[in-house]
Amino acid sequence: MLLDLILSTIAFFVAVYYLRRYLDDMGMQKGMTRSVMIFVLASVVSTLVSSVVEKLQGNSANPMQNAEEMRKLIQP
Repeated sequence: MLLDLILSTIAFFVAVYYLRRYLDDMGMQKGMTRSVMIFVLASVVSTLVSSVVEKLQGNSANPMQNAEEMRKLIQP
């Protein structure tokens, strides 16, 4: 839970940086519409990163089930 929070926060700020650069290169004028668009797209990227990390970590709601599934995968 903490790892996906940290990585999604980092992904948000990285996405904001690259989206701003991309829109600057396109020549889009600064304004409210551009700011909202950057915020929404960066939020989507952040949510996707969070869901991928959560999926890779497994179901954090039931850690005992995760341990049992990993044990089954490891044992031949």
